[in-house]
Parts: sequence; structure tokens; C-alpha cells
Amino acid sequence: MCPTASSGVPGFWYSGDPDQEPGRTVLKALRDYRAAEQEMRRRARDSLGINEKDMQALRYLMRAHEQGNSLGPTEVSRLLAISTASTTALIDRLVSSGHIRRQLHPTDRRALELVPTENSSREMRELLGPMHHRMMAVAASLSTDEAEIVAGFLQRLTDVVDEKPAAAENTGDGSAPS
Repeated sequence: MCPTASSGVPGFWYSGDPDQEPGRTVLKALRDYRAAEQEMRRRARDSLGINEKDMQALRYLMRAHEQGNSLGPTEVSRLLAISTASTTALIDRLVSSGHIRRQLHPTDRRALELVPTENSSREMRELLGPMHHRMMAVAASLSTDEAEIVAGFLQRLTDVVDEKPAAAENTGDGSAPS
């Protein structure tokens, strides 16, 4: 277990430098949020009776459907970075559970499109809608300046996490090179 930022004890990755206390506090809050979000997603998957990849596929399919687009098995395979065999099994599970249906593409009769069922869409809205509204209320409570600061901070962290670190950049002490 990693000590909390407020304990005054440095965490595994961070030095005990008192000037870094605000940063440790923010990163701990971010880890706490991430853990809570992962738990919420697990509860949602359990409620829907599907696994993580199925949930990801369902979200992609619902987003595309809401935007007036459709996805086929090839696009789902690419988005999830899984094999065609795994995609076929995933689609079979979601069709069998009543979350999606296969239908012929309206303009390319050789292609299939995957469409979320109305029941699945309703179930997702009922399950996640209230929580998303509460999240939006918290985000909307920020001033424009606060929102810009938070969004900028999160984008910079995303950029850091998305980087492919070069061996030469690793200082060995968990800190970024100067």
C-alpha cells in the first residue's frame, strides 16, 4: 500500500521533498478517482453481464450509432486491437446476450453492420445516465478558468502517459529528466 500524500511519508515513486507535497496530493486524488472509476465500470459490466472488451465494443457501437454511423466486425476488431477470431466470439456473445444485432449494411449488401439493440441502449442509459449527470454537475461547477486549468493539467498528464519513454530519459529515481 502506498502511503497517502498527507502522511508526510514519500510514496514509492516520489521523493520526500516538501515542495512536491501539492503534486503528490493531486496525483493521489487522481489515483483515487481512477480506482473509483474502475470499480464503477466493473459494477456496470457485472450488471450488464458482459466482460471488459464486450463493454468497450458496446460503447464504440453505441457512440457510432448515436452519430448516425455504423461499425462492422473489421472496425470493431481494429478499435479493440483484437484478432478476427476474438472479434467473432465477442460479437456472438453480444448478439446472444441481446446487446447487439447483426444486419446487412444498407448500401453494401455484402457487409455486416453491428447495431446496439434498443433494450441495450436503454439499459446503459438507465445504468450510467444518472452517474454521468452527477459527473457533469461537478464539472459544470468549475469556473471557466478552473476548467481550463484542470483540462490542461489532465491533457499534459495524458501526453506524459502516452509517451514511449526512451531508455536515455530514465533517470532511475522516478523523476523526469531536467
